[in-house]
Amino acid sequence: MTKAIIYKFGGASVKDAAAIKNLSGILFNRLRSPMVIVVSAIGKTTNALEEILRLKYEKEDFYSNFTILRKNHLAICEELFEDEDLVFGMVENVFLQLARALEGELTKDNYDQFYDQVVGFGELLSSKIIHAYLCLCQQYCIWQDARDFIRTDGNFRAAKVDWDQTAKLCHQKLVPVLKQLPVVTQGFVGSTQEGRSTTLGREGSDFTAAIFAKSLGAEAVTIWKDVPGVLNADPKRFEDTVKFDQLDYKEAAEMTFYGASVIHPRTIKPLANAKIPLYVKSFVEPDGKGTVIGDFGGSKVSFPTIVVKDRQVLVTFQVTDFTFINESHMHQVYAELDRLKLRANLIQSSAITISICTDREVFKLEQLLAEMKSVFHVRYNENLQLVTVKNYDEQTKKRFLDHREILLEQTTRSAFQMVCRMKKGAG
Repeated sequence: MTKAIIYKFGGASVKDAAAIKNLSGILFNRLRSPMVIVVSAIGKTTNALEEILRLKYEKEDFYSNFTILRKNHLAICEELFEDEDLVFGMVENVFLQLARALEGELTKDNYDQFYDQVVGFGELLSSKIIHAYLCLCQQYCIWQDARDFIRTDGNFRAAKVDWDQTAKLCHQKLVPVLKQLPVVTQGFVGSTQEGRSTTLGREGSDFTAAIFAKSLGAEAVTIWKDVPGVLNADPKRFEDTVKFDQLDYKEAAEMTFYGASVIHPRTIKPLANAKIPLYVKSFVEPDGKGTVIGDFGGSKVSFPTIVVKDRQVLVTFQVTDFTFINESHMHQVYAELDRLKLRANLIQSSAITISICTDREVFKLEQLLAEMKSVFHVRYNENLQLVTVKNYDEQTKKRFLDHREILLEQTTRSAFQMVCRMKKGAG
């Protein structure tokens, strides 16, 4: 069989009926077999499902939010299909399944597992709608459930892939289908051996594309975004961005480690190990050159790359008896972060303190503080930014220092990082 190619379309590229029509236009002269088309949830559906979970946990009414989400999906279908199309019954059926998944008690103890049984419905809906529309346009393809192929452990909300089992399932079940027609499937989701749905981490659809690519020995992966390629900064925040025509795997991996949102952090490793190129292209200008990420001999980037992460929390642990910080203290902090599945985006220690910067996660900050207050004096600040300037120069560094209140700063040979908030009155 010819090597497969993998296309991934994110939420912005399937956000409404016009976007889905545009997706069909992109595929018009590109659809081939074997091809796997991985799609994210429509627009802000994942956010909407998370809000429904929050309301349910708080024992507030979530049915109005549920109804709005259902109506939004049906409204998109009304723009794409005739009234008698079977897709409407399919969407209604998926929402009945979602309603059943929302039954039962949601507690702090079962939150992660409950989350994974609910939030993946966004991708289930989008993939079924997009599959139906492509077939309506005579772009014939087959819908497949990613959970039938991507096998994971039970680490809910951050599941780890069983690569051997996933590759086996792909070759046994997916390859025969791909020999017939292209496949449309979901990003973000997998399942355990016992059949429980899992998710791969927020914005994990890029990683799904990489999983299929590695497991199938694909020719290439293309991620379709609302930007012309990989840029050195978020164009929504900065006007003077520069596009990379090409990036080495190592450079791209470091950018995602620091939080660059254009590619999911776990995407690069499987592609680099298998030497599969990753193309990042614009669904607005699909014929544009974009960016290719590949094996370019570790070539370095000469200009600064800026990554800003919002909703950060800075937590400082101080020893209670003025003992100097040692390896056992570090181990205690790391062990608790690992238990809670909290990632330290930045960590710094002094003589008597350990400070970590992490994402604001539901429940997890509270659990971290409760667990560690018996060992340390703990204080924290919320609603912060983590700014990373990779390949920094003094001019770029000063650009941030002048307008922000710095709570923590760290500089290495190649990167400057600071946990900060905007100064009052700063633009």
